[in-house]
Amino acid sequence: MSVIIKKNLIIIILIIAPIISGCLQDEETENKTDLVIALEVDEGVNTDNYNPQILADYIESVSDYDVTIYNVNSEGALIEALRFGNADIALMDAGSGWIGWQQHGLEVLVADLNEEGKSYYNSHAWVKRDSEIGVAQIDGDRFSDPYSLLAGKDSCHTGWLKSTGMLLPMGFLIGHGYANIIGDPDDVETIRYTIYDFFGDNSSIPDVGTQYYGYEGALRCLSEGGGEVAFGNENTVDIYCGNGDNQNRDWCDDEENYVQLPSFGKSPSNPLMYNPEILDNESLKKIEEIFTQMHNYPEGKKILSDIFYSTGFVSTNSSAHLSTYSALMSNIPGISAYYNDKYELNNSISTTLPKVRIGFENSNMDQNNNSKPELLGDYLSNILGIEVEIQLFESESKIIESLSNGDIDIGFMAENAAWYSWKQNNLAVMAAIVDEETGTSNIKSVALVRSDSDMAYAHLDDDFTTEPLNMLDEKISCHPSKLDSYGTLVPIGKLIKDGHIATIESDIVEFDSLESIQVLLGNNSSIPQEGTNYYGDLGALKCLSEGYGEIAFTKYNTLDKYCHENANREEWCLEYGEYLSLPSLGEIPTKSVMYNPNTLDIQSRTAILNALISLNYKMYIENYSIMGNIYTGCYDISVHIIDEISPKNSCGSEILTNIFNSEGITPTNSQDHLGKYSELISKIPNILEYQNEILQI
Repeated sequence: MSVIIKKNLIIIILIIAPIISGCLQDEETENKTDLVIALEVDEGVNTDNYNPQILADYIESVSDYDVTIYNVNSEGALIEALRFGNADIALMDAGSGWIGWQQHGLEVLVADLNEEGKSYYNSHAWVKRDSEIGVAQIDGDRFSDPYSLLAGKDSCHTGWLKSTGMLLPMGFLIGHGYANIIGDPDDVETIRYTIYDFFGDNSSIPDVGTQYYGYEGALRCLSEGGGEVAFGNENTVDIYCGNGDNQNRDWCDDEENYVQLPSFGKSPSNPLMYNPEILDNESLKKIEEIFTQMHNYPEGKKILSDIFYSTGFVSTNSSAHLSTYSALMSNIPGISAYYNDKYELNNSISTTLPKVRIGFENSNMDQNNNSKPELLGDYLSNILGIEVEIQLFESESKIIESLSNGDIDIGFMAENAAWYSWKQNNLAVMAAIVDEETGTSNIKSVALVRSDSDMAYAHLDDDFTTEPLNMLDEKISCHPSKLDSYGTLVPIGKLIKDGHIATIESDIVEFDSLESIQVLLGNNSSIPQEGTNYYGDLGALKCLSEGYGEIAFTKYNTLDKYCHENANREEWCLEYGEYLSLPSLGEIPTKSVMYNPNTLDIQSRTAILNALISLNYKMYIENYSIMGNIYTGCYDISVHIIDEISPKNSCGSEILTNIFNSEGITPTNSQDHLGKYSELISKIPNILEYQNEILQI
């Protein structure tokens, strides 16, 4: 080849080389595939190192993807981004992932792993060791239920609808009967009201970016006294307050001052979700490999730590990763409105039961036609739109047995049966019958003394060192009966609890209710049998009035009922001013509406509760003038409609009065209704044996 030809060839190559290079670059660019990743800053993210673009650069370096980060400001926006094709994949909270799966057909591709290499977190509550709840967790007392004690306490949640810090704990508490749903179970905002109803009014449900948001924020809320219980996972305290004084957050308490309650359940870790209508199988395999192999590369490990606060990702699918906590999630009001038929959840407020079965104790039933519980059954049947069956039982113990076996759905029980079934059979309180005289769901126990006694002087002398109940030694006490709640069990529990009388180890004294009580109070105390002179509330007051005893334990209204100047006074009554009532000894709960949380589903439970509460709004009026017109009938004050056709005894106010001797039913839970009573009577040695005798079990 001549020199001239060689020179020309070189010139040609130099001219066309850039063109060829440009063509190759264009071809390489054209071969890249767009991948859009939707991200939201999560509570676990280290914000100092958080830079989503690093993730995009990494994926581009190990694949043929051209990656764009799609920033969103909420979990809901992540779902919407996938639904409408604004993003291809999105990492989200398990609760949001489940909603996206159930309602919109989104699927799980991979899930992140925590520091223990698990794709789930155990949901826990954290409390202070010296708190009432903390003591109940570690005291070894079988009657101390830390979950029950959460009622009324200000709570610290990780955020709105967060799985570990809100949904699982509330699903557990609702499902196990600690908390009741008040309101529309199809409205997700009901969970907010349910939280404030069960916990304290100042409970923390923080927004993104606020001081108490996320796991760290919830623990800080507890640590700084913003709440009395924080919800998080099993490692929350270790991560933020278990690294030594120099590495802990400055608001941390000593690590040993935090106590963890038993797990509410397992919360799946954050799933990487996709829309199967957008991504094909080939793309899914590529993306799956990228994320599951990320931990093998230094750059990938840093991204896992800084962006995802994770040790890696594991391949999984929607069913394997999300369906295991269905039972807890389905207890959340309003969440059911998001679900499709996959879990066959009923989205209406109606009960899912074919019929509702209600248990009454036959011995408490009046033979008056207006007092028959079938009237309540007919009323509830009309409200619920299904059959309601009334079952009468010879004893409350039979009601407990039937509820425990799932043979009835709700049962009405007095205080001892309710307490026993709560502690021994894991039944729960749905509502309480309001006391007609006090208008509350509790009745006080009091001690009465003669106004000229040394105990009366000790009470009135304004000297805190002279406590009248410390003077019980050698005193003869008057009780209504050996197993009476107002006059025996609650007073004895109170006296033991406050150290006024000494308790006895239950394994020292063999159970015999009368003798055991008299060992505690003194052998001359009046603990009468039925039919004897000093039996009952009247008898206990008579015992004091006639001078046999020096203190009478009884119900709050006993004195006014039998010896008030304006009452039909008993002939043995002293002058009204010759009696003195000491401060209340405790509260006895009114009759409870009990159910079995293991057999009565949330939908049915809420429907039944709402139907019972509706009795409060039906008032029978006679010849009542409204805007110049005279009406007689059942007036529904909630919608201002008068039913002038239905019989009087079918109206809510009449059912409450005739069947329950009450003016209303109030929603409540086991701890709120029975907790104070339980605290006192559980101090009595052999209390379960006492209850067995009361209930004839």
